[in-house]
Amino acid sequence: MPKQQYNEESIVILEGLDAVRKRPGMYIGSTDSKGLHHLVWEIVDNAIDEALNGYGNQVHITLNKDGSVTVEDHGRGMPVGKHKSGMSTLAVIFTVLHAGGKFTSQGGYRNAGGLHGVGASVVNALCTWCKVTVHDGKDVWSMTFEDGGRKIGKLIREGKTNRTGSTVTFLPDSKIFKNCTFSFSKICERAQEDAFLLKGLKMIVTDLRKEKRENVYQYEDGLKAFIEEINSDHTPMHDPVSFSGEYNSIKVEGCFQYTDEYQENVFSFTNMVRTRDGGSHETGAKLAFTKVFNEYARKNGFLKEKDKGFEGNDVREGLTLVINLTIPEEYLQFEGQTKEKLGSPEAKPATESVVSEHLRYFLEENKETANALVRKIVKAASARNAARKAREEARKGKGKQKTERVLSGKLASAQSKDARRKELYLVEGDSAGGSAKQGRDSKYQAILPLRGKVLNTEKASIESIEKNEELNTIIHALGAGVGPSFQAEDSNYYKVIIMTDADDDGAHIQNLLLTFFYRYMRDLIEHEMLYIALPPLYRIAKGKEEYYLYTDEELDEKKQELKNGYTITRYKGLGEMNASQLWETTMNPETRTLLCVTIENARMAERRVTELMGDRADLRRSWIEDNVVFTLEDDYVKEVRS
Repeated sequence: MPKQQYNEESIVILEGLDAVRKRPGMYIGSTDSKGLHHLVWEIVDNAIDEALNGYGNQVHITLNKDGSVTVEDHGRGMPVGKHKSGMSTLAVIFTVLHAGGKFTSQGGYRNAGGLHGVGASVVNALCTWCKVTVHDGKDVWSMTFEDGGRKIGKLIREGKTNRTGSTVTFLPDSKIFKNCTFSFSKICERAQEDAFLLKGLKMIVTDLRKEKRENVYQYEDGLKAFIEEINSDHTPMHDPVSFSGEYNSIKVEGCFQYTDEYQENVFSFTNMVRTRDGGSHETGAKLAFTKVFNEYARKNGFLKEKDKGFEGNDVREGLTLVINLTIPEEYLQFEGQTKEKLGSPEAKPATESVVSEHLRYFLEENKETANALVRKIVKAASARNAARKAREEARKGKGKQKTERVLSGKLASAQSKDARRKELYLVEGDSAGGSAKQGRDSKYQAILPLRGKVLNTEKASIESIEKNEELNTIIHALGAGVGPSFQAEDSNYYKVIIMTDADDDGAHIQNLLLTFFYRYMRDLIEHEMLYIALPPLYRIAKGKEEYYLYTDEELDEKKQELKNGYTITRYKGLGEMNASQLWETTMNPETRTLLCVTIENARMAERRVTELMGDRADLRRSWIEDNVVFTLEDDYVKEVRS
């Protein structure tokens, strides 16, 4: 292969928005559905920033028939005058990176979520066209951009008005995004979240694409409503407790409630931006809960002076906590453009101080509830210590015979003793399990065949789960406990891989297993140790050559490439592949594709599991109708093109 030249001619300067179009993932994270919807969030965040600073209290999001989206606010309206650079100010906002009104106090943004000055310009760069309309209280102005902002229209005065605000309509570029269809439910979920966080804010979402539908969200005590929605399917131990306070110019608002569950749910926001990966404010809040409950327990005789204090995990068992910080611009630091983690060091002491003060007051003023919560924490600590001791004994050989009895005839274990390198495949059916056992790398890969569908654990107790043969086998194979005692770092495997057929039954088994792991081994997901294997959908052969294809798009491309003389097989299940094929396509670390299971949005994950796996068939039907596209195509075909 000839060597490539690397010299001064190799260095290219990407001008203006070309850098965004060349590397969109750097600005919006991805070009899949998540990245597509991030375009909406960027424009909505700007509208929210106006409301956050006291300018207007309504944001209207409309999904239009042509696939575009409109975001309208009642703020001050973007400036339309001539910028000192010589360009129209609207053109600067929508075509120049790092240009905005949040870099200076003159913009009036004391508190804001979007501080990088790239939101509107990035959206424009990734769209076929974008139109901006501004009401400044006197005139209506508009400007249109095309071809990712390369073509800039003239500033047009469209008429008179007595209101203020900005309206942005944009159509995503289908050459950049894999799918340009917006989800009404996903946008509604985000709009409702914004309404929860800002008192009195009215969020309207309208879908005009088929039959018109519209949802309106507005709350006077949004954080309490947030908590009540999250815990609607659980048994609370007390009413939601709202609190607020200020520390060094940082405003901290929050609400918490304990339920009889064992999972913790912590939701954090900063200036109305969801910080999915937490940050300094979450650290401060967690420290406050641990410290205050330990203080209360010692003061009231639950802990003796010599006793080791409660751990944070014990204190937060069953806790649902929402915190929302309003941080001035000079203190605000997000990690990354997508703003999913707060880095501001000032947020930690601010949150810790406010939470500690209000939690102490709540415990002292509600002794009966406080004592019940501490008793729950004592039980959690005892169970965790007992589980830890049992795991240590199992590793020393005690209790080993029971585990081996449970796993006998099921698990094909890996030879290596290094848990950091071992993988456990949960395989649908004995047939596929047999092929997987033959084709695997037995040094590092263990195979556990699953017979039939596992128990739906959404409403199951720990006792019924331990009586279920398939789930009990998984629990013992991992060896890290279950429920409140589960600790991912104690797992016998660093990867747990669900491998099922690419059909309805396989998808159902996946959902059942995901529900089990989410409810009873969530730590495995949070440590990014749970994966889904992607077996091929098709095998296409021509002569001695064969290709494995994973999507319909890949199949169409390969058919056009080969033209004729090929045979296509649609795999009905894993069992149709022999050991070498299964290894080559689905199990070989060098060639396989795995999907890592993560919790992108804890609130929606909780809601989604309840909707799809709970008892309410109407909720499940509604979600399916809104999110699933049904076709009449036969999935299982064998095609010969001669």
